[in-house]
Amino acid sequence: MRIILAKPRGFCAGVDRAIEIVERAIDLYGSPVYVRHEIVHNKYVVDSLGKKGAIFVKEVDEVPSGQITIFSAHGVAESVVQLAQARNLRIIDATCPLVTRVHKQAQRAEADDRQIILIGHAGHPEVEGTSGRVNQNVFLVSTVEDVKELQVDDPEKLFYVTQTTLSVNDTLDILEALKAKFPNIKGPGIKDICYATQNRQEAVKKLSAEVDLLLVVGANYSSNSVRLRDFGEAMNTPSYLIASASQIDDAWLQGVRTIGLTAGASAPEVLVEGVIGYISERFPD
Repeated sequence: MRIILAKPRGFCAGVDRAIEIVERAIDLYGSPVYVRHEIVHNKYVVDSLGKKGAIFVKEVDEVPSGQITIFSAHGVAESVVQLAQARNLRIIDATCPLVTRVHKQAQRAEADDRQIILIGHAGHPEVEGTSGRVNQNVFLVSTVEDVKELQVDDPEKLFYVTQTTLSVNDTLDILEALKAKFPNIKGPGIKDICYATQNRQEAVKKLSAEVDLLLVVGANYSSNSVRLRDFGEAMNTPSYLIASASQIDDAWLQGVRTIGLTAGASAPEVLVEGVIGYISERFPD
């Protein structure tokens, strides 16, 4: 049996940056430091930071007044910033710079008196943060069908932005639908999709053509990790998303000669190494 590792895989620069911010804050200010929501979408990372002195909260009103408060890599709405300031919290912003770029695009579009369409998934922290960075109600579309049903006030004054962790292919389909329905819509193209997300997707496309089975290490609520699994399935390769080696079903491995292994942008390499170790124990050759 062979295991082929995708390259690139695992942590992206934005995730590395966010984790380092939490660790440096603990070193500088001591524990605890408070983090609004999970700093990144990975339980292993969150638990590891928790052991070092990070306390994760759902909302900033759970943080004692005056305490260090870190915003996650996904970004937050302006109302969250204002509430934190009103409670005299000491804010450290770990928002990924690529997400911040999307926030600024939306704000510039609003200043230009354009209605904003956001391509993304309802309930995702990044979508909530981007929507909350402007004063208007943002139109959220997740599928081509959403575009078909979309009703806007002025089709001549539209601007779209995207969630950074989407599938390039899915986004292109939605963009084509938007441009067909609203020919004068403006936007950044697919540049908002994180380059790390794109690179990992391209690696999985190539890898899936060479292997009998694809394993993706990542959380099932991590958008970019789910997309990697979806890419494998689209290539007709049996593909599974696992949080760690403990979720591997040995039945998946029966008769398999070559395994492709990758990890989402918020999954640490130690989990990949755990999968390799697990398989090596069962298949020493």
